Amino acid sequence: MKPQLYILTGGSRGMGLAMAGQILRRGHTLVSISRQRNTSLESLAQAHQASLSQWQFDLGDPQPAAQQLQQWLSTQDAQSFSRAVLINNAGVIPPIAPLSHSDWNAVSQALRVGLEAPMLLTSAFLHATEAWDMPRQVLNVSSGLGRRAIASQATYCAAKAGMDNFSMSVALDEASKPRGAKICSIAPGVIDTDMQLQLRSASASAFPDVDRFAQLKSSGSLTSAEEAGAKVLAWLERPDFGNPVLADVRQP
Repeated sequence: MKPQLYILTGGSRGMGLAMAGQILRRGHTLVSISRQRNTSLESLAQAHQASLSQWQFDLGDPQPAAQQLQQWLSTQDAQSFSRAVLINNAGVIPPIAPLSHSDWNAVSQALRVGLEAPMLLTSAFLHATEAWDMPRQVLNVSSGLGRRAIASQATYCAAKAGMDNFSMSVALDEASKPRGAKICSIAPGVIDTDMQLQLRSASASAFPDVDRFAQLKSSGSLTSAEEAGAKVLAWLERPDFGNPVLADVRQP
């Protein structure tokens, strides 16, 4: 059976690392794009005879990563794969504060990683694989905060809302093509990651919702990175993937 091709951002830690491991355990081909390499993935790839490439890029400057992806895909034999998937998972939140007191460099960096990079990588992926005669999917990891804003998170909320809307626009583009890709922007639920730690560790004066996020942890309401990653990957197997474009793993 032919392997499937996955391109994943933010695969060196958190839910991205969990998804990367699950992809490799299934023997598929993975291109992981993140700032750091993860040696545990190399061991997994060898153990399961999977193909792994780890590209080190800072997605705060996304054009080099998008250029390399487009060039690399153009050299691949499409007949080697049964499916091609891009998962835009990487995201960061700047220091938690009202926008009026935010660091502009941190705001710009977070928007580049969380919105500009997914757009450029999606463009590169769709352009380079347009003639590939196989299922192609783009899975954008969004957030409930892109659909329900909270205070002191203007940048992250804006990035995820933008991700949702560009996903819907691209889905319209692809729907008009004979072999158009399917697009989905999915909220993965509340996950026990470093980002959650950052939120519940903020001061109440900077982040009015800090108690609510602390309660999520103390009540055991957070999903593990492994479980959340499995739910996100399982969404790719749905026959109705991309319909609707905006999804949530907590939906049936």
